[in-house]
Amino acid sequence: MSPSPAPSPVDPAVLDDAAPDVRLVVADMDGTLLDSHGRVPAGFWPLLDLMRERGIAFAPASGRQYATLARTFAGHLDGMCVIAENGTFVVRDGVELSAAPLSPQAAADVVRRVRDVVAAGRDAGIVVCGKRTAYVDRTDDAFWTEAARYYTALEAVPDLAPVASLEAVDDEILKVAVFDFDDVGPAVAPALAPLRATEQVVVSGRNWVDVMAAGVTKGAAVERLQAELGVTREQTVAFGDYLNDVEMLDAAAWSFAMADAHPQVLARARHVAPPAAEHGVVQVLERLLAH
Repeated sequence: MSPSPAPSPVDPAVLDDAAPDVRLVVADMDGTLLDSHGRVPAGFWPLLDLMRERGIAFAPASGRQYATLARTFAGHLDGMCVIAENGTFVVRDGVELSAAPLSPQAAADVVRRVRDVVAAGRDAGIVVCGKRTAYVDRTDDAFWTEAARYYTALEAVPDLAPVASLEAVDDEILKVAVFDFDDVGPAVAPALAPLRATEQVVVSGRNWVDVMAAGVTKGAAVERLQAELGVTREQTVAFGDYLNDVEMLDAAAWSFAMADAHPQVLARARHVAPPAAEHGVVQVLERLLAH
């Protein structure tokens, strides 16, 4: 069987002819807005200023914690909306709009299941993501480096079990994130799959899988934000690349999958943007905002 043709970048004529009434722009971070070095492209900042001048809200929507996103957009947070922790925590202009904690029982169950997988030989680590900070009990350099990429507020604890059950901390658990140094597909994701009956389990990257409260998605967070801002689906633009972005793309009439996105994301989006390495979000926004 011949391979499927590679998707083409969005036709500029689609953007030039349509001139949508954009009121909200939502973008995933890793693999979407961030470039191949994990940085916001320099060309995005003038567009952010232009969106602010025109009354267009911009919201990063990421599995990263709020503290990490706040650091990334430091100096630009006035009036900004932030969808953090895969939709479990939504903030506007520094004020919490919504939070959807994971039950302590479910969080503790995730820790137990992953520990069983690790005991069987899998090289994986757990991040219990609280509203106040994120917690780890694996502190080797390799894992700490990976966790710190996404969690600026990160605390080492002796044992995650009493943290997950909230016996040892005064916090709310937003999600539990699991990192597999190889791939979450063979062991970690299957171990957590039974939890789908009662919780939200989403693969957010090749190496990451997140467990959250039932019904929590980036898409639900976008819909909450649309209601808060008085914005319609037709006035919303969304960019994404991985499986945790599909509901977010559904919430936007102007949905863009990055050209190198997961096949299921490409199938779900209405349009295709150039890849993140080519600053695809910037390219599309430049055309959308040119009208």
